[in-house]
Amino acid sequence: MSSKGILVTGGAGYIGSHTVRQLGEAGEKIVVLDNLSTGFEKSILHGDFVKGDTGDSDLVAKVLKDFDVDTVIHFAAHTIVPESVTNPLKYYWNNTCSTRNLLEQCNKHGVKNFIFSSTAAVYGIPESGYAKEDTPTAPINPYGSSKLMTEMMLKDLSLASDLNFVALRYFNVAGSDPQCRIGQSTPEATLLIKVAAEAAVGKRPELYIFGTDYPTEDGTGVRDYIHVEDLADAHLRALDYLRDGGESTVLNVGYGHGYSVREVLDAVARVDGKPLNIIEKERRAGDSPILISVADEIKTKLNWTPKHDDLDEIVKTSLDWEYKLKDNPEGFAK
Repeated sequence: MSSKGILVTGGAGYIGSHTVRQLGEAGEKIVVLDNLSTGFEKSILHGDFVKGDTGDSDLVAKVLKDFDVDTVIHFAAHTIVPESVTNPLKYYWNNTCSTRNLLEQCNKHGVKNFIFSSTAAVYGIPESGYAKEDTPTAPINPYGSSKLMTEMMLKDLSLASDLNFVALRYFNVAGSDPQCRIGQSTPEATLLIKVAAEAAVGKRPELYIFGTDYPTEDGTGVRDYIHVEDLADAHLRALDYLRDGGESTVLNVGYGHGYSVREVLDAVARVDGKPLNIIEKERRAGDSPILISVADEIKTKLNWTPKHDDLDEIVKTSLDWEYKLKDNPEGFAK
């Protein structure tokens, strides 16, 4: 723990709020900057809150100074892949241009440590279906490209300054706080387990399998699902690593194995105790048959040990949160 402040951008969002909670439980001094476009102020359980944008240079400079910040954990971003295809400039503005402004202020105000929320989307569609950190980056949508551009900026800035960074390339995050204090509340969510949990509690009349003819065991796409609690913990391990003098690095965050769409939906029905209304559709353009992390390096470099690598546990925490929102729709509803 340090007496210096940690700025968490996007800390009112899904992954950000879980990380803020873990940082607060560890006794860190936190300030959250979020414009609440998709986040919820009620999900911030620790620290101070400032409403605003990372692209607002004057505001970012004031926050960095007022809270004596030496570490930034950067989640703030648009994250919906199909939307990035139909509205690419929105993604390049927020995910890339605003981050460039944030990095400029970090450089001016002596920020030493920067932890970046990147994505497996930077890999595109790896030929083998498995991605290591040295797998060629070939994003197939503006979302992935916008994140890769930030990685490039971080690499160049770290070479030209005293700032060191860890970029964490997430695979498929899912689940919610096991104690059901906070959870995934994003409106019009597109992540499979969230969507399936919404269907299970009656928020959606049906859900879809896009593609049943992939070259996989059951014909549906296979993905690497990681519990949000383990993902949040990876950020705390990255913080320890940088504080101990670790060099700038890019790391995958996943479990290194996958589940098919059918296996996930079967788990939701099994844990919930009733069947789902599933409709099969044709493949979507750009979907990879298999996308699984090779995530050995993060365990070695950050001493990261997953604690929630169990599909039924991931599903149960997702369902618990959806039932809580159903019973208390005022919780995080806009």
